[in-house]
Amino acid sequence: MDKVALGKQNNSELRVSEWSAFINAKCPRCRIGSIFTGAMYGFKIQKMKEVCEVCDLKFEREPGYFYVSMFVSYAMNVAEIISLGVAAYVLGLDIVYENLWYFVVIIFAGVLIFSPLNYRYSRLVLLYWLSPGLHYDPSRIKKR
Repeated sequence: MDKVALGKQNNSELRVSEWSAFINAKCPRCRIGSIFTGAMYGFKIQKMKEVCEVCDLKFEREPGYFYVSMFVSYAMNVAEIISLGVAAYVLGLDIVYENLWYFVVIIFAGVLIFSPLNYRYSRLVLLYWLSPGLHYDPSRIKKR
């Protein structure tokens, strides 16, 4: 049996949903291998692996590839800042000069708390949805 037929046969067994793989930070091509080492929040620094251990996908597709993820992270930060400001207002913090520092502290704390999430998911958005030619391909999974 050739590799393509084997891939089609095992496709139903290996099928992982795109959203599940995205949320769990799995490789966009095989949806099995982990992209990051370490937890998002923890004492160990999360690092991005260079290559997927399951399908040998090189994550940094070209030099400087992840500079584009800074724009995605910026958009995520803006959405979080607006959401935190609106939430503070809805929860009773009036928009007056005396409350300015409360808004600054809330927004600054939110940016610090969300920074590991922004780091991870801005890179995942770039890999999953903004990279042309990178699609789910279970036939690339290495045999163990």
